[in-house]
Amino acid sequence: MRFFVVRHGETAWNVEGRFQGQQDTELNSKGLYQAELLGERLAGHKFEAALTSPLARAAVTAKKAIEKCECDSFVTVNALTEINHGEWEGRLADEVAREWGELLHKWHTAPETVKMPGKGGESLEDVRNRALPAVMEAAKKYHKDVLLASHDAVIKVLLCSWLGAPLSSFFRFQIPNCSITVVEVTENQIPRLLLMGDAAHIGDPFNRPEQKGL
Repeated sequence: MRFFVVRHGETAWNVEGRFQGQQDTELNSKGLYQAELLGERLAGHKFEAALTSPLARAAVTAKKAIEKCECDSFVTVNALTEINHGEWEGRLADEVAREWGELLHKWHTAPETVKMPGKGGESLEDVRNRALPAVMEAAKKYHKDVLLASHDAVIKVLLCSWLGAPLSSFFRFQIPNCSITVVEVTENQIPRLLLMGDAAHIGDPFNRPEQKGL
């Protein structure tokens, strides 16, 4: 079976450089347009299921992605929710840098060692411990193509797991808004990465501005 992994479309907080985490932000007008373009890219495809994070920015992206597809079921999976950024949530990257400069530097250079500060804050290991079992269970349940709509941190953690890479590799991946990553998961075989972070359907695929709130 294959997972068609999509990151949600752009939000205002993406543009502003805020850490979103589990805050339920919505797609902005560009994000909605990106999701429509994603739907055009996937038009006519057959999906056994669409699995999505419960957060609106991912769920709306998933719904628009399958509007012109054949899809047997639409399922909300709580384990696909974005990392909880704790006290960083809703904060601008510059604000985080001023108040937690050393920790932010550690996050960007040794992300596997960081647990987000404050109540509910998660580590990458926490994200892997909830997201990977849910995806592995889906790989056993479904046999054809499955759309999986989630978030930057979750997708990067899954990529580390699928590729047998340590969580320290987290920032080696760049996953644009509304991009497509395709992974083939076959029983008793190692996962195969068929496509990663493809954003050709939403404009210049080689122009990928950095987002600060990551």
